[in-house]
Amino acid sequence: MKLIETDDWPLIRFIVPAFPEVNIFTRAAKKTTPLGPVCVATVAAKTWGWRVEIIDENNYRGPRDARGFPDHVRLQQEHPASVAGFYTGLSSTMDRAFELTALYHTFGAVNIAGAWHAHYCPEEALGHSVDVVVHGDAEVIIRQLLTALRNGDPLDSIPGISYLEDGQMHSNNPSMLELVNMNDLPYPDFGLLRHARPLATYPIGRVRGCRFNCEFCSVKGEPRWACATYLFNVVRHHVETYGARSFFIVDDRLEENRDGILLFFRMIYAKYGSSLDFTAQIRLGTAEDTELLEAMQKAGVTMVAVGYESPVDEELKAMRKGYLSKHMVAWTHVLRRYFWVHGMFIFGYPAKQEGTRVPNREVLGVSERIERFKAFIRESKVSSIQVLHPVPLVGTDLRARLIAEGRIYPLEVVPWSRYDGNFACFTPKDITLAELQETPIKIMRWFYSRLSLFRIPLRTLAFPVHYLIRGWHHWKYGWVRDITKYAGYRLLRRWQRSQRETSYVERLAAYRLQ
Repeated sequence: MKLIETDDWPLIRFIVPAFPEVNIFTRAAKKTTPLGPVCVATVAAKTWGWRVEIIDENNYRGPRDARGFPDHVRLQQEHPASVAGFYTGLSSTMDRAFELTALYHTFGAVNIAGAWHAHYCPEEALGHSVDVVVHGDAEVIIRQLLTALRNGDPLDSIPGISYLEDGQMHSNNPSMLELVNMNDLPYPDFGLLRHARPLATYPIGRVRGCRFNCEFCSVKGEPRWACATYLFNVVRHHVETYGARSFFIVDDRLEENRDGILLFFRMIYAKYGSSLDFTAQIRLGTAEDTELLEAMQKAGVTMVAVGYESPVDEELKAMRKGYLSKHMVAWTHVLRRYFWVHGMFIFGYPAKQEGTRVPNREVLGVSERIERFKAFIRESKVSSIQVLHPVPLVGTDLRARLIAEGRIYPLEVVPWSRYDGNFACFTPKDITLAELQETPIKIMRWFYSRLSLFRIPLRTLAFPVHYLIRGWHHWKYGWVRDITKYAGYRLLRRWQRSQRETSYVERLAAYRLQ
């Protein structure tokens, strides 16, 4: 693989492809960036002989093309990249990623792809102008790979990559993959971002892998983590270097290595009190750990995102969540004493078939399931919600099951761009296609009401009385919740306006009848 000739050190441009649709992440993505590409780019920047930059298309304010996307032709004219590194952590961005790999191929750049989608589908990536697929921890591989490319060395000695040679795919020594020592990673360098808005929230993390085995999740592997001191030093570095005050802990399960995260929050409180702001993802059962919850609150955790998935026990069993609905309300009430609780739900999870019969779900129709969701949301008083479709992501047991059952639509019918949780991606058996497609948005429209706009001034006028009777925090919580509900209503309206296509369900139904 020959690099573009340049008078300066060669440039590697890491690219985070744009979301294809307006969705629940669009607004937040303009104020932050994914952690993974920054970690890999930071290691690349410490490799002798290379210049490094990151273009996050979701957080971008540079030159744009006629369609409103970042203008990579102009970027390449101004600063030619010899290597383009593509973040493929989200299947929904793969259509955009492949559009860009084709473009950078015409530039003569070497294309590298890493993260979950390319890891599970290397043949697909290599068939779309990708030259090298990186498996596993890219921080370990990227330095070896860039050194080999700069020196013109063969790639057959680098473990953990797939590449094409003479038209054949080669996968090097997958059993020899080296796991990164997370305590040795350099602090993520957000200064490598180009044409980005200033970050309002900085992503941080210390845990990789997950010990649970949810059917719909592609995150695999025995969990491992950095020590509490490492993560504390990352926070201190970001505070002192970037003036950071708000952080999102990206770990899928914050409470993994419980003693370590407890020590981290105690260190944060000792240094900063409650002056910093943290958002974290936790497992619902963490509500039973009062010591950890109190340490989190003292350190400045204000919001937790909880993957409830469903209040229907049959669906929880199919998902392999590891708990049932009987404790969910009580656990949520505990969490709400400490934090804003953002509930993440999946509606229409496909039941497991036994022959031609769908067990348990025949007696529970769509209207009953909708009422189960609404009843749980009302009773638990969860602060905010997102309700998405089941997404059969690559690498998941859910996708394997649905493929075996012949229920996955081909990419010509449902492209990767529809794998963002807003669209039906498989043939349902116990509800109609229209119900599967429309119900999640109906539940969210029930929750995120424009009536919240009228409650905001009323709540403001009632502040003196409310403050005297129930206190400042109770009033503020209700006021912020009303603002959030109205903002959610506006976002849903925006999404619906962008989805004027009425033929999506009809197209799926027509394909199913073929």
